Amino acid sequence: MTTAAHLPVARPADVRRAVGRLVRADLRAFGLVLALNALAAGAGLAGPWLVGRIVDEVRGGAGVGAVDRLALWILLCALGQLLLARWARYVGHRFGERVLARVREEFVRRTLALPAATVERAGTGDLTARGTADVTTVGATLRDAGPELLINSAQALFLMGAVFALDPRLGACGLLGLAGIWAVMRWYLRRARPGYLAEGAATSRIAEIVATTAAGARTVEALRLGGRRIAASRDAVEESRRTRVYTLFLRTVLFPVIEVSYLVPVAAVLLLGGVLHARGTLSVGEVVAAALYQQRLAGPLDEVLMRIEQLQSSGASFARVEGLARAPRAVPDGSAEPVDGRVDMSGVRYSYERGGEVLRGVDLTVRPGERLAVVGPSGAGKTTLSRLLAGVEAPTVGTVTVGGVPVVALGPERLRRQVVLVTQEHHVFLGSVRDNLLIAEPDADDAELWAALTSVGADDWVRELAEGLDTRLGEGGARTDGSQAQQLALARVVLADPHTLILDEATALLDPTTARHTERALAAVLTGRTVIAIAHRLHTAHDADRVAVMEHGLLTELGTHEELVAADGAYAALWRTWHGEPS
Repeated sequence: MTTAAHLPVARPADVRRAVGRLVRADLRAFGLVLALNALAAGAGLAGPWLVGRIVDEVRGGAGVGAVDRLALWILLCALGQLLLARWARYVGHRFGERVLARVREEFVRRTLALPAATVERAGTGDLTARGTADVTTVGATLRDAGPELLINSAQALFLMGAVFALDPRLGACGLLGLAGIWAVMRWYLRRARPGYLAEGAATSRIAEIVATTAAGARTVEALRLGGRRIAASRDAVEESRRTRVYTLFLRTVLFPVIEVSYLVPVAAVLLLGGVLHARGTLSVGEVVAAALYQQRLAGPLDEVLMRIEQLQSSGASFARVEGLARAPRAVPDGSAEPVDGRVDMSGVRYSYERGGEVLRGVDLTVRPGERLAVVGPSGAGKTTLSRLLAGVEAPTVGTVTVGGVPVVALGPERLRRQVVLVTQEHHVFLGSVRDNLLIAEPDADDAELWAALTSVGADDWVRELAEGLDTRLGEGGARTDGSQAQQLALARVVLADPHTLILDEATALLDPTTARHTERALAAVLTGRTVIAIAHRLHTAHDADRVAVMEHGLLTELGTHEELVAADGAYAALWRTWHGEPS
């Protein structure tokens, strides 16, 4: 079920295997939950049987003492059932919380292992919905519905078994009385999973539209696209409403039929029991006990059916969460070791799935330690070039290698030590300044952290914070503007210490003076390393060893700043325009 627009959804068999794997990971606790539930259900069987005994004892002429003794046993069994059920719920909830923790950890691990291109094609909304609403639904089921389902299933089975033990004919009669429930459940289950999957996909679409509209709010406003975004939002909300109404319809059919069906087996057992008693094959007490068992069956059976309905929703959510296991994975770190830092692009062409060809045959070699600036008008293919160099995308035709090894064949950890792409997009994580930096290098000490901040010109404003490196950032802490957040991102790059650094307009949010200082400081720190800068500010090109000019997906000029200015081509025209000179 993979499409270009959505992450995969796990098949029912995959979900069952995942559940089995989670249970096996904590099998001892699961076994204890089953045992306690069985004991609690067994203790609950004593009550109706003892009531039947009381009826027969009274009809046989027994006195108050016999009734009191049996009533005391009923009280003790009820107390035992209460304690056992409470213990079972306690153990079950702890088991559910541990399982939920494993689900969350596995989801995060799989998310981090996804190639960046896969996430971008799917859209952040789908991944966000799976990591929030779907994981929450699965967690509620594992914590609450799972233990309750086990407890009530055990009680229902024991109660039906008790009726069969009293008289197989009464048991068969009560079982046949539940045929209406069986029929409506079959009808419901055939429709529930597709309905809830559609509901989850509609929720993802809303999340995606809200996220992209908020992220591009300025662009939407500038281009007067508000009407289109509102229309798209309304379409998404309408689709969500339609899917939710459909699942609501399923429930409005299921629950009324179930509620009526509970009365059928009780009435059937009483009628058949009356006939059998009239024939002398059953006592009144046995008929009463069987009817009480059937009447009590409604409670756990109702809970079971309610939880089964909840399992359809959570099963669809679990399929979406577990679906990440079927998504493309990043290359494992068993790849070959690059012999050096030489970057080569040979005959590279690239086309997006829903667009034309962006790169039309690019040949480029970047020597180890070289600083290369890539310039050109918007839409020339500069960003696509940077993504191919960083291994985010694979070329449609041609090869991109570092040290003789294809970039896309490098495992995540090895690739991060070889090539790092820094874009205009940045993120400040909730936590302290120290936490934000240690993400790149967990073993770094304070001296290394301050050195990284100094190298990108961020040490001054960090020292002014109330607690320095320990100052909390984000919600509830110190606020950072765009330039400060970008400086933190660059400091993380310094700590990661890559061999090749690709800056895709990474200093776009900094003012010209700060940007120039940051770029020079960063270049000084990365002396001897390869730096490829994608930029509109041509002072970056002036400071580079070579300049590559991109136009219409082609590499049209390549040389030093002086050579290209002297050649009086496209770069020279850009340079004159940058300085306000007539073309």
